[in-house]
Parts: sequence; structure tokens; C-alpha cells
Amino acid sequence: MTFLFLNKAMNQFKAPQDSLGDIDPRLAATLIAAASDVALVVDSEGVIRDFSVSSDDLSQEGWSGWLGKPWIETVTVESRPKVQELLRDAAANTAPRWRQVNHPSRQGAADVPIRYSAVKVGKDGHVVAVGRDLRAVAVLQQRLVEAQQSMEREYARLRQAETRYRLLFRVASEAVVIIEAAGNKIIEANPASVKLLDKPAAKLVGRNFTDEFDLDGAAAVQTMLTEARSGGHAGGVQAGLAVGAQVTVSASIFRQDNASHFLVRLSPAGQNMGGAINGAAKVMKVVAALPDGFVVTDPERRILTTNEAFLDLAQLASEEQTRGELIDRWIGRPGVDVGVLVANLREHGSVRHFATVVRGEYGGVEDVEISGVSVLAAEQPCFGFTMRNVSRRLPVAPRSGRELPRSVEQMTELVGRVPLKDLVRETTDVIEKLCIEAALELTGDNRASAADMLGLSRQSLYAKLRRHGLGDLGPESEN
Repeated sequence: MTFLFLNKAMNQFKAPQDSLGDIDPRLAATLIAAASDVALVVDSEGVIRDFSVSSDDLSQEGWSGWLGKPWIETVTVESRPKVQELLRDAAANTAPRWRQVNHPSRQGAADVPIRYSAVKVGKDGHVVAVGRDLRAVAVLQQRLVEAQQSMEREYARLRQAETRYRLLFRVASEAVVIIEAAGNKIIEANPASVKLLDKPAAKLVGRNFTDEFDLDGAAAVQTMLTEARSGGHAGGVQAGLAVGAQVTVSASIFRQDNASHFLVRLSPAGQNMGGAINGAAKVMKVVAALPDGFVVTDPERRILTTNEAFLDLAQLASEEQTRGELIDRWIGRPGVDVGVLVANLREHGSVRHFATVVRGEYGGVEDVEISGVSVLAAEQPCFGFTMRNVSRRLPVAPRSGRELPRSVEQMTELVGRVPLKDLVRETTDVIEKLCIEAALELTGDNRASAADMLGLSRQSLYAKLRRHGLGDLGPESEN
């Protein structure tokens, strides 16, 4: 088999007759099949006379029925002009070109793309078309397109979010400043803060934020930023600006681009603001002096603040011992009571008269009633709890002789405080005493009849009467 490559623009073998010699047709067929995924031998009429497929996946497409069919009928409609061009160029001995041709898939999937190049061989007009399977390339191209579309959608979403942020940042009436957490350098300031600080935005950016305050104000703001760095949020600090105005400063920490930043809000300490601050200060003073324990926790139940009454219940010396600790450490049975309490707070928003105990650091246990409220919609979501000590309440006098004893009425409240065996024994004694009293009443205090009614011997009945302190059991009573 002799290959004719007549176009001088191609980079051909220099001496094919000497280097390749007379190649046997079988050897030539092996070379063609090894160099391609699909190889077709097409006659001068465009009919497939022979073919080879090197891939099992392509073999399953049912291409064995191609023999004797025109090549143009094995491709999709839009690929037929490409097949005609390949055959025409091969017949004219022009330089071979690669063209992508799609074959219908027998398995119902997408078309099978094959990249063909056709070369005329021999003198009888036969054409050999060698093809390369492009399905792997098509999958990669599809993934690339999907990745690009996903990136474009994400970029559009981020751009819209940034546009909204920029708009809110600029039209906000409250002064807002973004500063670096590492060096307190101002990164961005909105128009309200520019007006409040009385400096152009270009001069504010890059300056240390604390330089905008007087000496005392800078120290207070620095302390506030330190608290925000450890707790996530800090606020309510009054400080004097270098320009002379008094402001209230609050800060929240957030992360962006692998770095921490502070979002700082500045509010003029005017008459109305001062009244609100003074009112809040009065409320905090009242809470601190309450005789009932008071605790504020974050949504994860970690304590943010407490009052002196709670410290007394928990046998603690200072509030610093409680900050950041789980309230479970001192309230109820670990992992039980507080879980139930918080679940009810999340569902209902408030809880009243929740009976439990406070466990002191040195083993003391006090019975308490807890009322709680959920404030999850605030700027800093939290839970608030008040705890009233009920250990020293006087017992309620019995309302009638037939009323159940207090131990039965409040049996469920003793769960977790009294061992089960003691609780069962106490309940059994109460029921036994009630049954004996009822039998004596029904028999007119006839103890022999009462013993028969209860299924006891007289000696057993007398023993139980002594144990419960019922009746006059002198020596003559037993005769």
C-alpha cells in the first residue's frame, strides 16, 4: 500500500521508500489502527469498505453495521457537509485537515464526536480516514463551561451584595468606621463618620482610630476594642473626640480575607442619647442589686454577665469566674435541666417558675425557681435568667385532713434531688398510712376488723400503727 502526500506544505518523510520500504498491507493496517481510535477505508463512491475501532466503548455503539454503507449516512445531519469536504480534499490530494464529525449514539446519550483526517491511498481512489475520540475533551470542555458559568453567577451575586453594602454604608445616618483589628488602622469610613470626625475620608483612611479621641477617650476605646476582640462584641463606651464632641462607641469583630476587622459605630452623646444611656445605667444598677440571682448567657449558654445574688448562690467570689463558662456548671443536673430550660426558651420565648437547684462551688445546693426570657432578635442574641431561692420558704399548712401529703403532691419535683430508692420508700409509706387510716375509719376504729380488711394479722397492723404514730397503742390496746 502506497501513501500519496502531494502537498509540499506538509512536513513529510524525506525518504519514505528507503526508511519504510514496501510495507505489508497487514502491517499498514496495524499501524493505522494503533495510531487512531477509529479508522475507515472508504472507496471512491464514499462507501465504507473496512474499519477498525480501538475502544470497547466505541465498539458498543453498534458501528459494525457501517460496512457497505455510505460514510455520509453514519453521521448526524450537520456533519454531512464536513464528510463531503473530507472526501473531496482527499480525492484532490490536498493537505489533510482535521474536522470534527458527530456520530449518533446508539445508547441514547449525546452524539459521539470524532475528529477525522482523510488521506487518499493507492490508485483505485480509496481513502483512509483516521479518527480520534473527542468525548473526553468534550466532557472537560463542558466542565469548563459549567465552572465558568458558576463563577460568573457567584461573581454577580458578590457584586450585587457589595453594591447593597456600599449603598447602605453611604446612606446610613449612623457613623460607621471599618478598622483593622491588628493595628487599629482605619480602612473605610462612611459619610456620617466623616462629618462626625470632621476630617475628609482621604485623611481618615490609614490613621490609627484611637488618634481621633482625646487621651481618656483613646484609653477607653482601646479597652473596648480589646473586649470586642475576645467576646465578639463590646459597646456603650463614652469617649471624647479630639475635635471636642462626646460620642458613644460600640464595636463588633468580623473576619474578611483571612484577617480580623472591627465594625465600629459612633453615636453622638446628645441629650436624648444621654437620657437613654442614663436609663440603661439605672436599670443595670437595679439588676445588680436584685436579691434574686440574675444571669445573661449567649445562645450557646456561656455566661456573659451575672449579679451579686447569683454569685452568692454559686459560692463564687467574683463575676470574672463565671464569664465564658457554661451555666450548666452551676444550674440543675448537668446536661438535663438547662437543656430542657433552653429548649423551652427557644420554642416559647419565656419560661416561668422552673424548679431546679443551684450547685455551689463548695458543695452547697439551693432550691431555686428560674424565670427566663429569650432575646434572639437583638444585635447580640442572648438568654436572661432570674433565680429565686425557695429553700427557706415555710411549708404550706394542710388544707384538710383528707388532702394528700406534700411529699406526694411534689413527688416529681424531688426527682434528681432525692435517690430513687428513698423516693419510692417515702411514697410507699405515705400510701400505707393512708390505707390504714381509711380502714380504721370504715370499721369505726375496730382494729381487728381493720386488720382483716387490709389482709394483715393484728400483730402486723399494730406494728405499722406504731411506725406511723396512729392511735393509742398502750398495752391494753393490744388485748
